[in-house]
Amino acid sequence: MRIVIPGGSGQVGHILARHFHGLGHDVTVLSRTPASTPWQTVLWDGANAGDWTATLEGSDVCVNLAGRTVNCRYNPANRAAILNSRVDSTRILGKVIAALARPPAVWLNASTATIYRHSLERPNDELTGILGGNEPGAPNTWNFSIEVARAWEAAFNETPTPRTRKVAMRSAMTFSTDKGGVFAVFLSLARRGLGGTVGSGRQYVSWIHDADYIRAIEFLIANDSLSGPVNLASPNPLPNRDFQRALREAWGTNTGLPTTKWMIEVGTFLMRTESELVLKSRRVIPTRLLQAGFKFEQPTWPEAARELVCRWRAHKLVKGQSWVVQ
Repeated sequence: MRIVIPGGSGQVGHILARHFHGLGHDVTVLSRTPASTPWQTVLWDGANAGDWTATLEGSDVCVNLAGRTVNCRYNPANRAAILNSRVDSTRILGKVIAALARPPAVWLNASTATIYRHSLERPNDELTGILGGNEPGAPNTWNFSIEVARAWEAAFNETPTPRTRKVAMRSAMTFSTDKGGVFAVFLSLARRGLGGTVGSGRQYVSWIHDADYIRAIEFLIANDSLSGPVNLASPNPLPNRDFQRALREAWGTNTGLPTTKWMIEVGTFLMRTESELVLKSRRVIPTRLLQAGFKFEQPTWPEAARELVCRWRAHKLVKGQSWVVQ
């Protein structure tokens, strides 16, 4: 297959590019900052048509992952960059794909599980889930994230592409052992005795193991019956207190300093990020994937955490590093 991955220079894009390239597929990443990679990398600005459009002509799959990281403070400049990087890139891709003589058969576009409301009592899926926005008591930053998600999907649906099937991937956090990923952040805290309950600990964590993320992408490419929004998340989200406990057990420590809400607010301010990333309850389940017959290899967090820790340790041993379990 010929696979084009706009915005594929980040962690998740690298996972996909490495996987498909390793299988012998023709992979092209569109990036604002091209680098030397085993696969082809082509310059684009994520907003305007250019020479990069030729990479989509006659391609089989487009997987758009473009978007500025949300791991930052939501000041006006960052808010504009977060929103525009997603909406502009999705909008120009729609216009280009609609005009191609031989467009890709399928266009998978990143979205986010954050589009659903903060939910403790019931899960949200694609069929009956409630989208968030202006919930009573929700911080302004939470509402901003939902506004971005809604605008992102609106841009995706804006231009008809009758010859290209479209799937909006409402993804949860993807856990892998790659450098710079979210798993590294959680594990770093657990290793230092700081991986205790966050806030009330009742808020749900939705997640997906990188092996299942890759397999879900392959499933979406192959399954012509799936279009529209699809949740990419484990079928077993769990409360933060249980999530953190399982990670500590996987690492082999009982020490986990709990973190109160005010401590999280101070800590995320100092780290130049937002507390929403750990305090909002994301209770998301992948009903459409399950109904279509997708089988998760890592459906539960304790087992997934053990596999990730083992892989992380193996990688460190290869690098010649060591650690002490406290």
